[in-house]
Amino acid sequence: MKNSVAKYFCLIGSFIFWLFLALFSSKLIVDNVTSGHHYSNAVFSLTYLKNSGAAFSLLENAREFFIIVAVAFTTLLFVYVHNNKSIHLFSVSFIALLSAGIMANCHERIVLGYVRDYIHLNFINFPVFNVADVFIMVGVIALIVILLVYRK
Repeated sequence: MKNSVAKYFCLIGSFIFWLFLALFSSKLIVDNVTSGHHYSNAVFSLTYLKNSGAAFSLLENAREFFIIVAVAFTTLLFVYVHNNKSIHLFSVSFIALLSAGIMANCHERIVLGYVRDYIHLNFINFPVFNVADVFIMVGVIALIVILLVYRK
C-alpha cells in the first residue's frame, strides 16, 4: 500500500468502530437478557453465561494469561501492519476486526473478570459465544483465505 495514512486510518478507525460495536452489543444484550427479556428461534437463542476461560471454557480462571496473550497478539498485529509496506486495505480491515474482537474480550476480562457470552446456536451442539468471538472467527477465516488466494 502506497499511502500509509490511509492504512493507519483504516486500521485505527475500523478497530475503534468494531471494538465499540462488540462492547456496546454485549452490554445491550446482557442488560436485556438479565432484566427478563428473552429471545429464541430455531437458529439461536440469547443465553447469558459468564466465561472465565477461552473458547469452549478452556483454561478456566487463567485471566492474567489471556490478558497478556491478547495484548501481545494485538500488538504484533499492529506492528505487522506498520511494517508491511505492501499490505492491502482489505487485509488491514480484517486485521482490525480480529484485533477488535480480541481486545473486546480482553476488556471484559480486565473490567469484569470474565467474558460475557450470550449467543447460543439451537441447531447444533456448540458453546455459547459473543459478538467479539464472531469478529475473531471472521477475521481469522478471512485472513487465511486472503493468504491462500493472494500468496506470491
